[in-house]
Amino acid sequence: MSATPSVPTPARVRAPLPGGPVWRIFGDVRSLLLAPGLLLLQVAHPVVGAGVADHSTFRAEPWPRLGRTLMSLSTVIYGGQEAATAEARRLIGVHADMKGVDSSGRRYHALHPEAYHWVHATLVQAPVDAMRLFGRELGEAELAAYYGEMRDVGRVWGLKEHHLPPDWEAFRAYYDTMVADRLETNRSVRDVLDALAAPARPAPWIPEALWRPVGRAAGRAALFVTVGVLPPALRERFGLPWSARRERRLRRLARVVRVVVTPLPVRLRVALGGVLAREAGRRRRAAEAGNPPGA
Repeated sequence: MSATPSVPTPARVRAPLPGGPVWRIFGDVRSLLLAPGLLLLQVAHPVVGAGVADHSTFRAEPWPRLGRTLMSLSTVIYGGQEAATAEARRLIGVHADMKGVDSSGRRYHALHPEAYHWVHATLVQAPVDAMRLFGRELGEAELAAYYGEMRDVGRVWGLKEHHLPPDWEAFRAYYDTMVADRLETNRSVRDVLDALAAPARPAPWIPEALWRPVGRAAGRAALFVTVGVLPPALRERFGLPWSARRERRLRRLARVVRVVVTPLPVRLRVALGGVLAREAGRRRRAAEAGNPPGA
């Protein structure tokens, strides 16, 4: 795998429009339940896992890192054309120097098209899985429209036309092949699982005595959902036990989430995405003015 790929260039294609399939599906609050599993799938790619192990602040500050990631994604999805393009350029700049040699002696670069596409692919698939489990399975027409818009998101991020499968069926074939043949257990996979098992305090002002039981319970729940939604082949590869009893528990949890969230108006189910996009815009404007938040 080449260590010096060409630098991606954001394409001037349409960012997701308000009310469209990506706007409704990607930012649904139920998708957040799959966020840890999304990260686990991403770092299971050897290039992404090596880059996170060598260059990311995830282990030292998991919550701030998660917040920045959510704001970045929400800016691309909900921030409009100019904000999406600007955020794509920023992401490319951040990852341009992330390269090195992994623990197996393989050279890597964070912007290699295969790795860059895999991160995008997990973002395409996770909301679909969330809706299937916690909402309703999307129909063929919805999937086609959703994938078409997410494909444009990939182009905004700098992926080339030939890197992206042309339709949902081709995407699913690609995704299954990656899971079967390319993903592996590595240091970053173990770090994510450890962070879920014993989550750090989100903020230093939260008393340790208060956070310990809350964090332990939240971590168990997040780990349970994360393991449950992984492809069975990956659960086996990662050595994560699962059983019919656990599967029934997951289905019961899914029914509860479905009953609580489904009646909510769409604007409430996707409100978080808009909030994060506005916050990301505020931070970017403050930084451009030389007054970064918190300074």
